[in-house]
Amino acid sequence: MVDNVGKAPETATGLAMRRLVSETGITEAQARELIGFLGPYNWSSLMREARMLKKP
Repeated sequence: MVDNVGKAPETATGLAMRRLVSETGITEAQARELIGFLGPYNWSSLMREARMLKKP
């Protein structure tokens, strides 16, 4: 890919964090903490917990 020349590849944690933030509206810090607890590959659990954090 031409536009990624010289850049480090994105990690699974970074991808999961950006996706959690954009899909649920939680903060990056909250997303980082959830991923730290559950790991970046347990997507259904990450989404469930993120939705619980976002509830009023």
